[in-house]
Amino acid sequence: MVGSGSGEKLNGKLTRQQKGRIGEEQACRWLEEHQYRILQRNWRCRSGEVDIIASHGDLLIFVEVRSRSSHAAFGTPQESVDQRKMQQVRSTAAVYIQMTGEHACQIRFDVIAVMMSSKGEIISVNHVENAF
Repeated sequence: MVGSGSGEKLNGKLTRQQKGRIGEEQACRWLEEHQYRILQRNWRCRSGEVDIIASHGDLLIFVEVRSRSSHAAFGTPQESVDQRKMQQVRSTAAVYIQMTGEHACQIRFDVIAVMMSSKGEIISVNHVENAF
């Protein structure tokens, strides 16, 4: 059913929401495999949403996850994080820190780019530290 909001595959391909969910799951898995601790997923406030908030040692890390199909013609997933999105993530991070009292020695903004096939098979995961 097209437009049903059910998240069904259309023509055997994943919907944008399904790709996003798969990408975020893969990003969390990657972070955990590399000894990061996931603090929050899809944390929201008035200024926006942060896909993943994690810690690694004394770092507090705000992660934007970008998922793309291998055949997408719009550049790499990390190139899709524009200035507006960077500012939104920074603003949301400031609210998170204020609301939670979370104080880390350092704060970092990362991008995890997940490339996948149109069927959702993971092709690559690229973690860009200090992306912005």
